[in-house]
Amino acid sequence: MGKIIIPHIHKIEGKAGFWAEVTEKGEVTDLKINTLLGLRQIESILIGRRFWEVPLVAARICGICPVVHILNCCCAIEKVFEVKVSETVVLLRKVLLASQIIQSHTLHLFFMTLADFSNIENDMDLLKKFPKEAEASLLIRDFSLKITKIIGGREIHPMTIKVGGFTKLPKKESLEALLKEYPKVFEAALVLAGLFKNLVYPILERKTKFLSLASKTEYPFYYNAKVVIGGKAMTIGDFYSNKIEEDFKTPPVKKVKYQGESYMLGAIARISNNRQLLNREAKNVFTDFEKKERKNINNVFYNPFYQAVEIIHFLEETEKLIKEIMERELVETQKEVKISKGSGLSAMEAPRGTLFTYVEADKNGRLLDCNIITPTAQFLNNLEDDLKAYLPKIADFSHEEKVKKIRALIRVYDPCISCATH
Repeated sequence: MGKIIIPHIHKIEGKAGFWAEVTEKGEVTDLKINTLLGLRQIESILIGRRFWEVPLVAARICGICPVVHILNCCCAIEKVFEVKVSETVVLLRKVLLASQIIQSHTLHLFFMTLADFSNIENDMDLLKKFPKEAEASLLIRDFSLKITKIIGGREIHPMTIKVGGFTKLPKKESLEALLKEYPKVFEAALVLAGLFKNLVYPILERKTKFLSLASKTEYPFYYNAKVVIGGKAMTIGDFYSNKIEEDFKTPPVKKVKYQGESYMLGAIARISNNRQLLNREAKNVFTDFEKKERKNINNVFYNPFYQAVEIIHFLEETEKLIKEIMERELVETQKEVKISKGSGLSAMEAPRGTLFTYVEADKNGRLLDCNIITPTAQFLNNLEDDLKAYLPKIADFSHEEKVKKIRALIRVYDPCISCATH
């Protein structure tokens, strides 16, 4: 019996370690991901707060994906008070959410996971080997953060989003400037996708269920009333209330299972469930990959490529949305909020998967209860199951090589430990 211990997994958002017991034959007897951040109890902090404070506090869960936390909280609260926002607000929110997914994916692809597939330890060597792709990645992230600042007020933890609308709407000339930059940024996304399309990926084929929002008309990422998991569609209420199981025995993370089984989220899950709804160029890139390589979609190591496809998709989506917004009159769109007692549930696609936010408010608009189920908390069980399946395949590797392979698989998931330990 031997142990594999990795005290710290670098190049992920937050801090985590790895621990496993393995027999001489490579069989795994025990394994776990150790989350090394303390529990911050954001949900408890929100109890008793006025409804308008809630989204801004919830956004502090994460500095990489604050937008989706704000939007999901706003949407859940709007369900409580039966506030129906305007189509213009929805369009602006969609652009914001798309920009966040783009910037997060780009950060993960080039700066977090590419080195694992290139046998590079020093990031400066990574920049030297892929100078064109490095420039493309920086250009894409700069563009996406610019969108967040123009619509949200600032790049990190935007402040203009509120229940019912925005405190301030963007200027049309700023949106027009984004459209002028778009062609160059889109070409950069194709460069980045080309790199990840041609990488050599390890093989790990383990059947798992994929969870994402569901839609018949558009690639779903903003609020939708249904999810699909393992090919089965259901309302977000049914999934949240009856199908998922939260494990509170392993603080600071409440690990989640679906009917006793682990499941996967994020880009690979979204495309697996909704590939027919991808925008044109994203669909072409994805189809070329399948035809060329005949890849099995269950191989989780392909998740970075799926993220690259989503960058293209959401850039295409951004252009369409901004053009639609430009045809509208950008005037104050705030809806009146009539406070009443009730509860609301919302689900949106964060970069790493489906985020669920549930709130209850009293008659004065103060929070009575709150539950935020993040993507990483949902896929940690699946990550551990994949690691259990993967370790026997690398049983004959040296300890140093095993550590590299384990870190690579963990980073492929793009875990956000800050979200998981909120």
